Amino acid sequence: MHTVKVIAVGLGLLIACLLVGRFVGGANQSGALGRAALVFVALWFVGAGVNMWLGVSKAGYSVGEELPMFFVVFGPLALIALVIWWRASRG
Repeated sequence: MHTVKVIAVGLGLLIACLLVGRFVGGANQSGALGRAALVFVALWFVGAGVNMWLGVSKAGYSVGEELPMFFVVFGPLALIALVIWWRASRG
């Protein structure tokens, strides 16, 4: 259940980044959305890393147990953001 909550927070962060990119973008909307998606990937990498660190330091899991969960949390949303960046950069 915790993983679902963390992914939901990440989805909210992705939406927030894209909204900021849309409103700040000006005339170059697609470029701004692409940059916003890349900013999200960097932020989400840090957020997923913090989640992993909390799992190791507070919940008592080992790094070996938490590393696959890091990829489960980080991977799908990062992939979505990278697809958005790719589509925005095409035009």
